[in-house]
Amino acid sequence: MYKILASFIVIVLIIWLLLHNGGRTQKNHSESKPEIFNPRKIFNENRFTPKVEKQTEYWHSIGKMELLKILQRKELNLNKAKNVILFLGDGMSVSTLTAARILKGQRKNQTGEEESLSFEKFPYVALSKTYCANSQVADSACTATAYLCGVKGNIGTIGVNGHVEFGNCTASMDPANQVSSILAWAQKAGKATGFITTTSLTHASPAGTYAHVASRLWESDSDIIKYSNGKIDTSTCPDMAQQMISQEPGRNFDIIMGGGMGKFIPRTTKDYHGNGGERKDNRNLLSLWQTMHPLGVLVTNRQQLFKVNTSEISHIMGIFQSETMQYHALADEAQQPTLMEMTKVALEFLRRKNREYFIFIEGGKIDSAHHFTKAGLALDETLEFEKAIQLARDMTDPKDSLIVVTADHGQPLTIGGYPRRGSPILGLNENERASDGLKFSTLNYPMGPQQYRDEKTGKRLGLGKFPFKIDSPYPSYIPSFYSSHSGEDVGVYASGPHDYLFTGVLQQNTIPHLIAYAACLGKGLTICNKHGEGKNISN
Repeated sequence: MYKILASFIVIVLIIWLLLHNGGRTQKNHSESKPEIFNPRKIFNENRFTPKVEKQTEYWHSIGKMELLKILQRKELNLNKAKNVILFLGDGMSVSTLTAARILKGQRKNQTGEEESLSFEKFPYVALSKTYCANSQVADSACTATAYLCGVKGNIGTIGVNGHVEFGNCTASMDPANQVSSILAWAQKAGKATGFITTTSLTHASPAGTYAHVASRLWESDSDIIKYSNGKIDTSTCPDMAQQMISQEPGRNFDIIMGGGMGKFIPRTTKDYHGNGGERKDNRNLLSLWQTMHPLGVLVTNRQQLFKVNTSEISHIMGIFQSETMQYHALADEAQQPTLMEMTKVALEFLRRKNREYFIFIEGGKIDSAHHFTKAGLALDETLEFEKAIQLARDMTDPKDSLIVVTADHGQPLTIGGYPRRGSPILGLNENERASDGLKFSTLNYPMGPQQYRDEKTGKRLGLGKFPFKIDSPYPSYIPSFYSSHSGEDVGVYASGPHDYLFTGVLQQNTIPHLIAYAACLGKGLTICNKHGEGKNISN
């Protein structure tokens, strides 16, 4: 009797477990493949394949063409790099390049994915590790020290080694902790030097060419007072604007162009753009510069720049905004020159000086736009940067002029989903819906100021006809005042003498050492001095 009852209970329990687990399995299966996920719709509907790309032979021909291009490379260019142009795309991550090339193609009414940026056609490419001495993800200050000075420093510091912590003025003023830039090396070799930026003259990236500071925030004396709460004596800890004008190598630069005029003039004075200066020490550093370079010219707008007779002047300083320069897409064309236009004038000037040269050129607003998740502006700035590079390659001879293009760090722009071929890169993914049934943009950020969510319910809002305009912020997941940098490797592209050196995965601080080797700069190993630590031949 008991055995029969026990068997009955066991059977009932087994049936109950089977029914329970089966229901749960069915529920989980339903959750893992919700109705919103429809492979047929995602992979089949609203798709476009260019007719020629349906053919096997087309892709074989592409592979053959690219193979032959590599095989047909001429012998290694072992000439000395008489001229060097180092282009820096601030925040120009690999995803930024991908999205920019697609936008470039789509502006030509093409699908876009097949397009290339000018420097992507350079023969040699490498990757650069961007971390700082004390930070996994870098900023533009410590990276500038790496790719310009050949040494990795701590985050937020410029032109100093790892012994200097952020904000430590005393340590930064110790000559043993200061590191010189490759532009200083170039000056010692007798080359003309200078820089161009679309940010401000005292921004972190261009400051790497001349400054030694424990804080990238110390752009003027008033900045030092502000950010140190008045605890640092500005007479013993010179700001970046002062260093650029009065100290080497900045005082010797032949070309200086960008924004940020306010850092160089007193608070009691209005600048050429109608805004008050920032300096509390009452020094007018622009007047000092003009006194130091009586044959130099200071220009403040696009028309003045175009009117410069480069054969009759010794130096050019262009300051086109009181603060950082405006985004290309939003700028007043009558007032602000493009990066390509500044590059053209600079190279014409250097050519007429009949001297070898080293110039640093930064597309700095790529990063600024990314920080506020304005992908449209970031990509437009990247394409303006690309135009300047193409112009520079066209105006110089690869036989004796080395051009290197890189970025300082990444920005976490993502290209996600399964948008069809030719989908507007700045628009919405028309092939998919999120689990809430709403469309989402192809470009997104992990962090940023705009999540497009209902403030009361927290639910995502429909984006409608997105983007609303070129400076629309793109969606992000984590609420933040701005988007932070990303820590992945960035590209390095080279064309010219000894461009073959730029291959593999490099430490970012190796870049100036490779350039120096090709151009016979500094005291290290060069083609003119195979042993290093000696006097290089500069001609």
